[in-house]
Amino acid sequence: MTKPLVLVATIQARPGHEDSVGSALQALVEPTLAEAGCRQYDLHADLHTPGLFLFYEIWSTRADWEAHNGSEHIASMLRETQGLIEDPIISQLERI
Repeated sequence: MTKPLVLVATIQARPGHEDSVGSALQALVEPTLAEAGCRQYDLHADLHTPGLFLFYEIWSTRADWEAHNGSEHIASMLRETQGLIEDPIISQLERI
């Protein structure tokens, strides 16, 4: 059996864009949870760093995650936040 793919995506909004980036990220949650293979997709905001967001994701397979990355709601968020975020950090994890 294939192990699920666990990811942590860290996204930092540029100063002054915290609310708009947060709204764009929140809009991803509902459609993503409806995607095939999405087991968990939780958005968090850092309590001490304004505009720092973290997604905790679990996908059944890498192919499911790759399909998610090609989805229209991801493309829309990327257009909406272009120039408003630093380069995201995406960590791929394995439970040990």
